[in-house]
Amino acid sequence: MALFDFLKGQFIDVIHWVDDTRDTMVWRFERQGHEIKYGAKLTVREGQSAVFVHEGQLADVFGPGLYQLETNNLPIMTSLQHWDHGFQSPFKSEIYFINTTRFNDLKWGTKNPIMCRDPEFGPVRLRAFGTYAMRVADPAVFMREIVGTDGEFTADEISDQIRNVILQEMSRVLAGSGIPVLDMAANTADLGKLVITAISPKIGEYGLTLPEFYIENISLPEEVEKVLDKRTSVGLAGDLGKYTQFNAAEALANPASGAGAAMSAGMGAAMGLGLAQQMQPGPWGATAAAPPPPPPAARAWHVADNGATKGPFSTAELAQMVAAGSLTRATQVWAAGQDGWKPAADTELANLFAAVPPPPPPGA
Repeated sequence: MALFDFLKGQFIDVIHWVDDTRDTMVWRFERQGHEIKYGAKLTVREGQSAVFVHEGQLADVFGPGLYQLETNNLPIMTSLQHWDHGFQSPFKSEIYFINTTRFNDLKWGTKNPIMCRDPEFGPVRLRAFGTYAMRVADPAVFMREIVGTDGEFTADEISDQIRNVILQEMSRVLAGSGIPVLDMAANTADLGKLVITAISPKIGEYGLTLPEFYIENISLPEEVEKVLDKRTSVGLAGDLGKYTQFNAAEALANPASGAGAAMSAGMGAAMGLGLAQQMQPGPWGATAAAPPPPPPAARAWHVADNGATKGPFSTAELAQMVAAGSLTRATQVWAAGQDGWKPAADTELANLFAAVPPPPPPGA
């Protein structure tokens, strides 16, 4: 029985491939001397293709299904071998299984920033990254252009080249899109379509297709983002005074961060600077109107009359005395802050006598 099984194995061959690696794209079926028996069974599962290479030349390609390797199933191989009808001897060929399923969640990203001209910020540097899916669309082209004679070809061996193609086109699309940086997050789907449309012909030359392509993020350099965050904070605060109060409240609410102590030490200077800037014309807001000064205190006057001091009198009372003739230009007067007694005409009361004629000249 064992001998019968041995002889049966020499005449009947089963060729198939079960992949459990999740990253193998091409696997070569190994046989001693690459000898395939005529009439062998070939099983090609869903998501696979089988490629026959005979004497270095690509012969036949099989899609999913069960095949018996005979002359009627190997038309190109038959013509290459010049088989006569009914020829049933073993033949030497290499069989490569191609994984035609999707390879998902492959990463791409910019190694260096992309220089762009933004209408609001001027020249800026952008970074971008995302994911894509890849699968073999044409096994014959993929074998000729990429795999060659590699007995086991993985997705990592082609992913670097795919990323280079993506990044070259991504740089061109971002630089020429004219979309403001702040609006790119809302246009990643459109940008992705532009990229995939541009690179599809090049990817097709490898026998591949990218059924999915995503731009997950487009970002500015870290130092530029920090400046933008500060600008946004000022815009949310509305003016410098509110911005200072906002920062003070944030620091006092989180003293463990160390900012609370620093804010307490510099709060007086910062708020003083903010008030000074608010009172000056500038970009932070309109000029603040200064409050009117308080009215001056009424001055009290004393009058010398025959060696006696009378008063104190208000300026209004002295005006009445001038009108009555009891206070003249020569009357000695004094008020707090004045250097001794002086004639009324030599003090600030002189204006009270503007409508009173001076005394007539002697002998008139």
